Amino acid sequence: MGSSTGFIDFKRKNYTYKDVDSRIKNYNEFLVLQPEKEIVTQGARCMDCGIPFCHGTGCPVYNLIPEWNDLIYRGKWKEAYARLELTNNLPEITGRICPAPCETACTLSINSSPVTIKQIELAIIEKAFKNGWVVPRPPLSETGKKVAIIGSGPAGLSAAQQLRRSGHAVTVFEKSCEIGGILRYGIPDYKLDKKVIDRRCEQMKAEGICFETDIVIGEDLSARYLKKSFDIVLLTLGSGEPRDLNIVGRGLEGIYFAMEFLTQSNQFVAGKIDRQISARNKTVLVIGGGDTGADCVGTSIRQGAKKIYQYEILPKPRVWEEDSNPDWPDWPNIFRTASSHEEGSERDWSILTRRFSGSGVKVCGASFAKVDWEKNKKTGQFKMKEVPDTEFKLDVDLVLLAMGFVHVEHNKLLSDFGIDYDRGGNITVNEQYQTSVPDVFAAGDSATGASLVVRAIFHGRQAAEAIDKYLSGK
Repeated sequence: MGSSTGFIDFKRKNYTYKDVDSRIKNYNEFLVLQPEKEIVTQGARCMDCGIPFCHGTGCPVYNLIPEWNDLIYRGKWKEAYARLELTNNLPEITGRICPAPCETACTLSINSSPVTIKQIELAIIEKAFKNGWVVPRPPLSETGKKVAIIGSGPAGLSAAQQLRRSGHAVTVFEKSCEIGGILRYGIPDYKLDKKVIDRRCEQMKAEGICFETDIVIGEDLSARYLKKSFDIVLLTLGSGEPRDLNIVGRGLEGIYFAMEFLTQSNQFVAGKIDRQISARNKTVLVIGGGDTGADCVGTSIRQGAKKIYQYEILPKPRVWEEDSNPDWPDWPNIFRTASSHEEGSERDWSILTRRFSGSGVKVCGASFAKVDWEKNKKTGQFKMKEVPDTEFKLDVDLVLLAMGFVHVEHNKLLSDFGIDYDRGGNITVNEQYQTSVPDVFAAGDSATGASLVVRAIFHGRQAAEAIDKYLSGK
């Protein structure tokens, strides 16, 4: 694969970013790919490792990574795109926002820098769009079967395209005014320009997929109507119930879930609304140390926040400054700095938020304490314990809760269907993605719990395959 000595001859060169001062002035994407010649060189670093852990262990959609690395090294970009399209309906999305578990599983990661797989993926798909290789692929024949997909996030879009290409009539229902779900409303434009979503949706429309927006299923259209009008209903609702922080002062104004904040920001940037939850000239507290919290940081900076704190209740991950993966081929729990953190915020870990205080009805401060995490030697579980005499306070004007999601929103649609849930509150499905209700399937975060976009794509594709087989037997 590639050059037999490429991993020795060439150094890893990944994306670069535009400088901080210029990028925080707008919401434009600031990621910069290496020149095409360098991308080809990076493909040459892929070694003939025998067992491609990047493909089999790391990548949730099982991308044919060694194959397209080799093809671009040999100048066969169109063939590389053909391999990429076999496994991933949205590589232009994953090439931008996937955390790249494929790279941590790369064999080079045992003791060196991995291949820039994510960068190469994005370079392939962007070249494919530029050269007109990404074309509609409508089915050669129609099956006469109709499928309704509820939700247009990564699982819903991937399933819709696969089912349509199998010849089924597919209608995607979305409660928001535009298609994309969390891709459109949960991810800032500087990480994912929404034109990228629109471009893919145009291809899908040309293939014959029908998109119905601004429709709340269960209210505007009933579960009964769906069952009567479609052969199959696929639920791809996402994991929409945010984890809350039930402490004193939670009801004060100025405390929001992260998705409320990010959704309004995305709508405001797109010109869809004229007011938003704003961090301008405010001291912002972001509770939660993950990617969504980082997105809140970057968005607050662009809105003109005065000061930003980001606190996480869990311990600070170990600092690992080597290029290799200490837990190869598994995803390592190590300290990471997102692009938003480079732009300015004060971060801390093992911080418990104890209460919020207000001035009138508005939040004006918060109280905290440091905690230790002790491991039970018998069970292996960790237990949190407050550290005495570590209490402290902050004056804050805006609080953003970015603590993840607990499960799918238990809404009227699921109640009307009579859907069963698992112990975690997610939709129960069997190995064929079937729910407890006949002819109703579920995929993505609504069934698995909150996870990666790339896993949602995989489960959407797998659900589509299961539905296609199911319909062929009806």
